[in-house]
Amino acid sequence: MLFTDLLNKQEAIIKPSFDKLINDALTKQRHPGDMLIWVNNGFYDKSVLNYKMSDGKLLNPHVVGPGYIGHSENAHYNFIHQYRQAYLSKLTYPEYLKEFERAPEKRQQINTLIDFEETTINLEMLVYLKFWEADGIIKKFYELIRILHSESYDWYFKIMESNRDTDTTGNRQDIIRKLIRDRIKGSFPDLFLAIQTAYKTQIRNAIAHSKYSFQDRNIHIHNFIEEDPHSQLRNITFDEWITIFHITLMLHNEYISATNFVKKHYAEIAMANNNLFPILITEKSGKEYEAMLSYRPEYDQWNYRQ
Repeated sequence: MLFTDLLNKQEAIIKPSFDKLINDALTKQRHPGDMLIWVNNGFYDKSVLNYKMSDGKLLNPHVVGPGYIGHSENAHYNFIHQYRQAYLSKLTYPEYLKEFERAPEKRQQINTLIDFEETTINLEMLVYLKFWEADGIIKKFYELIRILHSESYDWYFKIMESNRDTDTTGNRQDIIRKLIRDRIKGSFPDLFLAIQTAYKTQIRNAIAHSKYSFQDRNIHIHNFIEEDPHSQLRNITFDEWITIFHITLMLHNEYISATNFVKKHYAEIAMANNNLFPILITEKSGKEYEAMLSYRPEYDQWNYRQ
């Protein structure tokens, strides 16, 4: 269940930092087109090497476009948006909690509320995974932090899927904790704390593997591992989950807002410059060269000019 007062509370904390993060990235980007690549999902597609242009030249495998992770992200967004629309409470959070005040005549009413709450939390857990597990979102945050630090855009980003994988950026939890969260600790403490509070590897694993249960407005976590410092939770209250979920959803809201802002920013520049804008390609070897993207205002779409 979503509560407008809790969303507003998290927005007041997260939005100013997120706005500053985007503006700083635009200012500090190593090349003026890095954030344009960021918002258009630049990636290395080796399958492109199998094709040639009409003049016989090989296509450049450094491409932009949604790719499979972009299409997945659209599906996730639709699910999250539908949840937002369907489960926004008309009550404030304090008003909602009053519904659970114990009284003999309210026992059946409270049990019905708890049953509904458990159902909504199961849905919220899916939303949680669609944010913290999504390749596209993890990649966007990772690239954004690199750009913020004036580092070149990483065309070769890849998430480890198994221990057999080689030449990857890392696994999801290490990318989120070490390459995203920890790199903004000093300069964006509010965002650091938001990610630290909301992203728990143990909770993610418990949800993914259905290792949890409900009892008396508590989520019992069944994957406690004594020797693992990241698996020390045995239980979280529904109220603690509500905080985690509202932070997650507000991070998602600001992420969407940021991508829309950057799209508009570059569209306005392009339309004043013949609908063209240069980007920088940095190959694994370190070789760098510019290429050109063209903007199609009628579709609000950028194409890679080969």
